[in-house]
Amino acid sequence: MKQWKLVFLSAVLCTFFLTGCASKNDPDTVTILNYGKYFEPGLLDQFEEETGLTVKYEEYESPEEMYAKYKAGSIHYDVACTSDYIIQKLHEEGETLEIDFENIPEFSNIDPKYLNYCKNFDADNSFTIPYFFGTVGILYNTTMVDPAETDTWSVLWDKKYSGQIIMENSVRDTYMAAQKLLGVSCNTTDRDVLDRSLDLLLEQKPLVYSYLSDETADWMAAGNAALAEVYSGEAAYAQSLNEDLAFSVPKEGSNMWVDAWFIPKTCRNKKNAELFLNFLCRPDAAMENFDYVYYATPNKAVFEQLDPEIQNDKTIFPDSETLDNCEFFQPLDEITTNYYTELWEALKAY
Repeated sequence: MKQWKLVFLSAVLCTFFLTGCASKNDPDTVTILNYGKYFEPGLLDQFEEETGLTVKYEEYESPEEMYAKYKAGSIHYDVACTSDYIIQKLHEEGETLEIDFENIPEFSNIDPKYLNYCKNFDADNSFTIPYFFGTVGILYNTTMVDPAETDTWSVLWDKKYSGQIIMENSVRDTYMAAQKLLGVSCNTTDRDVLDRSLDLLLEQKPLVYSYLSDETADWMAAGNAALAEVYSGEAAYAQSLNEDLAFSVPKEGSNMWVDAWFIPKTCRNKKNAELFLNFLCRPDAAMENFDYVYYATPNKAVFEQLDPEIQNDKTIFPDSETLDNCEFFQPLDEITTNYYTELWEALKAY
C-alpha cells in the first residue's frame, strides 16, 4: 500500500506542472498519454502540421503508473494508450467513452483477427483500438545458454546462471513467471498461491542480476546477462542488435498483452482525439511507428508491406498456437492489488 501511495503522489506531482495548460478547454489541442518510447516522435510534428492542432504529450513507465496519473485528475487527457487490463479496469469504473468509428475510416486497416483478441477486455470492440500486441517470454544468449533449456520458466531459477538473469521490473509480469511455473493462472487471487509465488521469487532473487524495464534489450544486446524475462517486442529489438540472442515463450504458458488506445471520460476534444486515432491507423503512420517501436502491429496494411522474413518472425508475430497458450491479465480487486503491492515490497526489500 505504501508503494502504491508513493506512485500516486509521484503522478500528482508530475502532472502538476501541466495542469494549467491542460485543464483549460482549448479546442485546438489534443492531450495524449502514452508509454515512454512508444511513439515515433516525428509523427507528432507531422500530425500538428497536417491538422493545425497542438499536441500535448505525456509519458509514463508502467501500467500502474498510468492508472495513478489518470486517477490523479489533474490533466484532462483526450486520448490515452495503455495495457489491456488497465483499460478494462478503467472501463469498469466508467472512465471510457465509446469511439465514433465513422470518424475513423482508417480503422478498416486493423486486422479483425486481433479485434477478436481485444474482446477479452472490450467485448464489443466499441471503445478501444489496438496499437501493439505480443507476449512475455525468455530472451537468452545462445553462446551462454542451451536453447533446449529455455522451453520452461524454470531456467530462470537455474543456479548455474546466478548473477546473469534479468527479470521484469513489473509486479504482474514477474509474478506471472512464478505462477506459470506453479501451474496456476496469472489472474489468481488465492493468497496461498500468491504466497507460494513470493517464496519462489525469493528463492530466485539471489540469482537475479537486476529487475529492469526499458533497459533490458540494451543490456542483453551488450552481453551483460545470459537470460531475461522480457516482452516480445523488446526481444525482437535486442535480436536486431545481437545475432546471438533468441527468444522463447515457455511451454507452461505466458501472458498475451494488447496495448490499445481509448478515449477517456476526461476528454474535452473528442473530435480531435478521433482525428488522432484515424492518423494512427493510416498505413504510413502505422509503419513509422512499427519501425520505431518494433512490436507486433495489428495493422494488416502494414503487415502486408513487411518483408516475408519479418512476417514469419515468431518473436515479433507469435503464431496462434503460442497465443492460445497465453492468458490475458485481468484487473484485480482492490484487496488483491494491495496484497500484490505488499508482496512486491517484500521481494524488493529481501
